[in-house]
Amino acid sequence: MSTASEIREFLISRRARLTPTLAGLPPGGRARRVKGLRREEVAVLADISVEYYTRLERGNAAGVSCDVLDAVGRALQLDEAERSYLADLVRASNVTAPHRSYAVSQVRPAVKRIVDAITDAPAFVRNGRFDILYANPLAEALYSELFAEPARPVNSARFIFLSRRARTFYGDWETVAREVVAALHGEAGRNPFGEELSSLIGLLSTQSEEFRVLWASHDVRFHRSGIKRFHHPLVGDIALSYEVLDLSADPGLMILAYSAEPGSRSEAALRELAGWTATRTRLTAAEAATS
Repeated sequence: MSTASEIREFLISRRARLTPTLAGLPPGGRARRVKGLRREEVAVLADISVEYYTRLERGNAAGVSCDVLDAVGRALQLDEAERSYLADLVRASNVTAPHRSYAVSQVRPAVKRIVDAITDAPAFVRNGRFDILYANPLAEALYSELFAEPARPVNSARFIFLSRRARTFYGDWETVAREVVAALHGEAGRNPFGEELSSLIGLLSTQSEEFRVLWASHDVRFHRSGIKRFHHPLVGDIALSYEVLDLSADPGLMILAYSAEPGSRSEAALRELAGWTATRTRLTAAEAATS
């Protein structure tokens, strides 16, 4: 992925979604040949020259200051995730000797113990490319459809776009798919030279039309909290809130933990799934002891 082309396509897509009215500008009488704002209108809103903004939108970000990026972000009404993404792309474009990096794939024992200590809720560790690197038993049970896939490491993005079971497993597949692509876009901005991330995006782009369409939208979102709806083969429909906790000592890794609304049908389903998991664990231990 070229950072210059990513900057160009991202800025064009953000400019296209704004109208003069939304940007607080008079509509003007001249017929518009482009969707959204013109370059000169963005330049006026950002208080920079048209030439400067044009150069930036063409992907030439050499020497672009934080003040200019802030001004462009305000002009294009970028949210926090989009501003961070643009800053990451500009930073990467100014790296004189880029080097290939690799997704974090090792989970420290202390982190594993924390995840194992969460016994009443599904919890797991993943990296920025959506590899599930470690999961407690309840998370493995919740994501049994993903763990049934032969490829390792288990990868949520690959399952969502390449497995036929994904559309049944996720109660709102379209929303989940958009969120994952937007999060992957953000990760690509932070780590544009990541070899494994590029390989994943290439795989999904060549094998999934839905992924290609969503990727071309250049939407960027933080993946911090929300609600996921599942149709589990054992306990049926279940809606769980999730929180994402970044591991500051392990950049690129995060813990995801789920919880159910107290007294809800989902809480009862989660307890049922936990009981099934405990029974399976005891049977596995018994079989190991007698073998």
